[in-house]
Amino acid sequence: MAVIIDGKKISQQIKDELKEKVEKLRMEGKTGALAVIQVGADPASSVYVRNKKNACAYIGIESLAYELPEDTSEDALLQLVEELNGKEEVKGILVQLPLPSHICEDKVIQAISPGKDVDGFHPQSVGAMAIGEKGFLSCTPAGIIELLKRSGIEMEGKRCVVIGRSNIVGKPMALLMLRENATVTITHSRTKNLPEICRQADILIAALGKPRFIGAEYVKEGAVVVDVGIHRDENNKLCGDVKFEEVEKIASAITPVPGGVGPMTIAMLMNNCVQGMEEEPKA
Repeated sequence: MAVIIDGKKISQQIKDELKEKVEKLRMEGKTGALAVIQVGADPASSVYVRNKKNACAYIGIESLAYELPEDTSEDALLQLVEELNGKEEVKGILVQLPLPSHICEDKVIQAISPGKDVDGFHPQSVGAMAIGEKGFLSCTPAGIIELLKRSGIEMEGKRCVVIGRSNIVGKPMALLMLRENATVTITHSRTKNLPEICRQADILIAALGKPRFIGAEYVKEGAVVVDVGIHRDENNKLCGDVKFEEVEKIASAITPVPGGVGPMTIAMLMNNCVQGMEEEPKA
């Protein structure tokens, strides 16, 4: 029976450490705010935004909320981002995705100053991560690395299989696992013999976005399984990409949904915000 990796507990440890750091920075005269922009009132986005504001309040940094109507034009949103880029007290800018279909997400992401890109989505942030330079890391993959480290799970020399190739999770996850000296395979919807490849993994990271897709036939005995998915099942209960009850019996460790990767994403967002406060402002 697998050890359950408690993301709630580990994220709380990180937030407590950040709270202390923020207090020290305040004593040095360093403060900052996170600007959170939400366009429209998507219920899931509203929950995420509320959780981010609560996390800011907990660690002691200010959050500025910009709740814009669904019909906000792309130009108006880009103008707001530009204004926030210029505000010295704003150390991080976060635009909650998804955006309404009339707004180009890439254009908005690229408009955020890389020095304030606390989501780690800007091409400059991604490029810095790819070559190992300093910059903001994508929050979910960085959270998974922290989850594994703080659970005492060795990554060096291990075979890691990532299921999914999105810009937000799959690709950055592979890069960060490489940084930890794992041997990485990326799989996706066109991969042939997917179960066979997944069964070679010492660490299996499921980020494919299909509810309860990964069953026991994908998992090697004793593997560590990280479930990035978050969905609602036919009974409106939260579930992940993994058939938890089935896989728990053969994995050595597994993240639950909820309470696994989700809380870590917000903890690492807070970590990026504090990193933004520590950095000297760029000319």
